[in-house]
Amino acid sequence: MITLTDGAATKVGELIEEENDPGLALRVAVRPGGCSGFSYDMYFDSEFATDDLTIDFDGVKVVSDPMSAQLLEGATLDFSDGLMGSGFAIDNPNAERTCGCGDSFS
Repeated sequence: MITLTDGAATKVGELIEEENDPGLALRVAVRPGGCSGFSYDMYFDSEFATDDLTIDFDGVKVVSDPMSAQLLEGATLDFSDGLMGSGFAIDNPNAERTCGCGDSFS
């Protein structure tokens, strides 16, 4: 399953705190679509399936369905905040190719 860097865990924790709902978790999923075949989907979720995989990173719960977790094995979610912009990025060693925007892979 995916791993969060310290920077990503901190930022996700801040965003969850702003939502004022401690039951939220970051759901990371892989969906069919995008220009390369699959795309990433990340959102806060409070509903979990019995087969969801869950990992805790410094108090931040990350969940994924089994199929997505398999495609995200060894991947890392990072957050950067710099002069050229800020945002989350996924480094996925399972991606054989990615599109120019970095939102989809195959």
